[in-house]
Amino acid sequence: MKNLVDSYFQDLQNALETVQCSGAAGEALSRAEAYENTLQIAMEAIERGDKLMFIGNGGSAAIASHMAIDFSKNGEMPAVCFNDGAALTCLGNDYGYEEVFAQQLRFHARRGDVLFAISSSGSSPNILRAVKVARERGCAVITMSGFRNDNPLRALGDVNFHVALCDYGIVEVAHTALIHAVVEVKRAISQLTRSQVAD
Repeated sequence: MKNLVDSYFQDLQNALETVQCSGAAGEALSRAEAYENTLQIAMEAIERGDKLMFIGNGGSAAIASHMAIDFSKNGEMPAVCFNDGAALTCLGNDYGYEEVFAQQLRFHARRGDVLFAISSSGSSPNILRAVKVARERGCAVITMSGFRNDNPLRALGDVNFHVALCDYGIVEVAHTALIHAVVEVKRAISQLTRSQVAD
């Protein structure tokens, strides 16, 4: 049992330490550069009065819901998540499941908004269609993916975080930590700025 538990946490540590980050042209970014770019995109959107949007399926849907409220409440960056059950079943019934996020983006996305697209495999058709609509609407895109290095989602963001493992559980936990870090870094910056103003 000890070996199994230790192995799980070693895999998780390795996943977080070996996250691959890239930019819009596929160029490699350091982790610091990826977070700096992500925060700049998100904070500039908020300052303009635009919004952050989160989408994901299954475990990634739970991450999307969790992070939308954390960004809003703790990060002071208003965010919404398109995982409402009635909306998903209505749009899935009327347009097909591949359109459940894309159609909501057609309703709500505006130029300058930012889409956080989360997919462990990086190949979910409804996530890829949503990113296409977001681009058509003039939105910035941040992606969180895993599994294969050549998954299609990984090439579609302004900033891309990729966890190169084929284990859903590890990838989902890693994605949670990676996105949560955006909020924590933003909070740290805000606290530092407030303390400097107070001084």
